[in-house]
Amino acid sequence: MHGEYKVPGGKLVVVDLEVRDGRIADFHLAGDFFLEPDDALLDIDRAVTGLPVESDVATIAAAVRAALPDGAQLLGFTPEAVGTAVRRALVVAPGWSDFDWQVVHDPAVSPRMNLALDEVLTARVGDGRRTPTLRIWEWDESAVVIGSFQSYRNEVDPEGAARHGFDVVRRISGGGAMLMGAGSIVTYSLYVPASLVAGMTFADSYAFLDDWVLHALRSLGIDAVYQPLNDIASPQGKIGGAAQKRLANGGVLHHATLSYDMDGDVLTDVLRIGREKLSDKGTVSAAKRVDPLRRQTGLPREAIIERFIETFSTLYGAEPGTITADEYAEAEALVESKFATDAWLHRVP
Repeated sequence: MHGEYKVPGGKLVVVDLEVRDGRIADFHLAGDFFLEPDDALLDIDRAVTGLPVESDVATIAAAVRAALPDGAQLLGFTPEAVGTAVRRALVVAPGWSDFDWQVVHDPAVSPRMNLALDEVLTARVGDGRRTPTLRIWEWDESAVVIGSFQSYRNEVDPEGAARHGFDVVRRISGGGAMLMGAGSIVTYSLYVPASLVAGMTFADSYAFLDDWVLHALRSLGIDAVYQPLNDIASPQGKIGGAAQKRLANGGVLHHATLSYDMDGDVLTDVLRIGREKLSDKGTVSAAKRVDPLRRQTGLPREAIIERFIETFSTLYGAEPGTITADEYAEAEALVESKFATDAWLHRVP
C-alpha cells in the first residue's frame, strides 16, 4: 500500500507498507523533508512496523515521537504527518490529481442563494452528480452570515445590522460570524468527496484544503500562513477563516472568507464581539486583528480573484464551469423552505 501527504506549507511525506495479520509490515518512509540524524529514518520505520492497522493518526504519531533519538530534528514534516500518510495508505485515499475539477465564478446572487448553493452542490458532489468544484462567491447585497451553532442574539446587533444595510442569514457549517460587505470580501467554497480527505484528522483537512490559497496569496507577495484550526493569516494579522460541513452522503463543504477591505466601525456596530472572544488574541479590538488584502496588495478585488482561479487551475488542472439551471432551481427551492425562514435563522435563539 502507498500513501502520500503534502504538509500544508511543508514537505511531501510518502509511505509504503504491507498489511499482515492485521498489522503494518515492511513500512518505509520517504519524502523531500529534512531529518537529522540521518539514521532516525530507520527509527521511524521500526516504530510504525508492527502497529495495528486500526491505529489512528495520534497513535502512529506517538509511536514515531517515542522512537526518535534525543535532539532529532524534523523539518518540513511532523510525526502527525507520518500518521496521516499511513492512514491515507490504509484507506487508499486519492489525491487532487485523481479528480476532474471545475472552477465556477458565476454572476451575483443573494447571500441566501449562496448558502443554498453550498448545500446543493455539496450534496451533488457527494452523490456523484457533479465533479469536485471550486466556486467563487458573488453576492448582490451585504449580509452577516452566522455559523450553524451560533446564537443570533449573542452574535448580531439587529439595529446595527439594519442601520448599515446588512441582512442576517445562517449557514450550514459551524464557526464564527462573517461580515459580508458588498465588494469587501473574497469568499470561495470547495465541494469535494470525502475520499479526498480520508485518513486525515478533521483539523488537518482544513489546512490541506486551503493549501492552494496560500500559494495564491504568496504569489501576490503576502507571507500567508495557516493558523490552526481555521485561520489564514499574515504577520500583520488575520486575513480570513474557514469552515466545513460534511454530509452523510460523502460530500464535504469547505468554504473560506478572506477580508478584502474593512470598516472597523461597521464591524463593531453590527457584530457583538465580546471580550472573551478576544481574550486569547492579545488585542482588545476585533478590527485590529484583521489585515485586509486591499491594504496588503493594493490590487482590485477582481485581480485577486483572477489570481486565485489561475493558481487553482494551474495546480489541479481545473476547467471553467458553471452552475446548471436545475442546480439553481433546487437552490431556490431550498431558500424558500429553509434559508429564508425564521425557524432556520433563529434555530439557536
